[in-house]
Amino acid sequence: MTSSLLPPPAAAGVPAEPPPAPLAERLLAPFRRFAALEAAGGLVLLACTAVALAWANSPWAGAYHHLWERRVALTVGGWSAGATLHHLINDGLMAVFFFLVGLEIKREVLVGALGSARRAALPVAAALGGMLVPAAAYALVNAGGPGAAGWGVPMATDIAFALGVLALLGDRVPVELKVFLAALAIADDIGAVLVIAAFYAGGVAWGPLGLAAALLAGAFAANAAGVRRPWAYALLGVPLWGAVLASGVHATVAGVLLAFAIPARTRVDEPGFLAEARRSLDDFDQALGPVTPGADQLAERVLTNAASQEALHCLEELTEAAQPPLHRIEHALHGVVAFGVMPLFALANAGVTLGGGVGLTAPVTLGVVLGLVLGKPVGITLGAWLAVRLGVAERPAGVSWRAIHGVSWLGGIGFTMALFVAGLAFPGPAGAALLAEAKLGILVASLAAGVVGWALLRGGSRAGRG
Repeated sequence: MTSSLLPPPAAAGVPAEPPPAPLAERLLAPFRRFAALEAAGGLVLLACTAVALAWANSPWAGAYHHLWERRVALTVGGWSAGATLHHLINDGLMAVFFFLVGLEIKREVLVGALGSARRAALPVAAALGGMLVPAAAYALVNAGGPGAAGWGVPMATDIAFALGVLALLGDRVPVELKVFLAALAIADDIGAVLVIAAFYAGGVAWGPLGLAAALLAGAFAANAAGVRRPWAYALLGVPLWGAVLASGVHATVAGVLLAFAIPARTRVDEPGFLAEARRSLDDFDQALGPVTPGADQLAERVLTNAASQEALHCLEELTEAAQPPLHRIEHALHGVVAFGVMPLFALANAGVTLGGGVGLTAPVTLGVVLGLVLGKPVGITLGAWLAVRLGVAERPAGVSWRAIHGVSWLGGIGFTMALFVAGLAFPGPAGAALLAEAKLGILVASLAAGVVGWALLRGGSRAGRG
């Protein structure tokens, strides 16, 4: 028997045609298709970087720098707080980016490529080598000099750009290689967060740090008590961010810490979910009765039928309960971060004024380039090889050492994380010149590493096999 939810069959030989989509949907369709591409976020990031570079080297360069130093203040009665746009982006919006990083780390540790010691051994060893060797390469050039504090800059990998370049290669690379790169980048993010918290914090204020610890404990307690509403964790997250900022530890660390407290469990079991979902659909079907095709007719019938509304409401609650909050929040934030936070960060931070004494031979620039272009490929490949050689990890089936070496070059795309660490290593007006040198090195090295990695993986269509 045909369900009353289905439209009547088309006449023989006459294909059924769906109703035309509204004009707004047709206009937005190309943008939705673009946003669905794996490389879309990286392309937007690249475009904002190009705009920042062009703007900072144009006759309007003064307006570019003045814009990000514009102060924004919030005043309530006699209380007032303010910061520059640059600080709001780097200390505020980037906390959202690090919150998403924390969610990804937790997911990978629970059910992903970092879910067991055996599975995690290869990407963790590769990430460790990809952090230590670049830092050592940088230190060889800058040890004892004014740029010595920047050793953490070439340790980072930009997961969005790296996966974006890999996505451009399509089926030329196996899925196992993409999983390895994603796990490597996430392990690298863990290292970057630890480096930021341990080595790029100011003097620690123990009072605010104690408050931050209490708020974080409250978030974990809410998880244990079964609290699943995102707004409840947001209410704890905002003061947690403020307490971490006041403590001297960089505020973005609060995002990672809060992410670890987000529930990753579901409320319903699979048989119960399927039974309840079928019951809600049957209730909806019976409430409406026979349906005529067309979205407008369906919407009108639902609006005038209380029983069908109740069935839909029950189905909505059921599907929400079946999805872990970690998954729902991560899914909701991906677009915000990829097409909002990261491009805005690039626009505010990638504006390097070329010339003016900044060149590739400057010690900081040279150290960053050597670290990302030489240290990353050597460190990642060596770390992975040692892990397999010592028997603590296995090379993924169908992934060759040539493919791993090609991916190791993509690990040299530092960009977002590297720019962020550079801002911490060389803060304020005193570090402006060194920061400009670091930014130039990051941009040059990331471009070179991306091109070489793409060429190596593309050069052999079977690079990931054998």
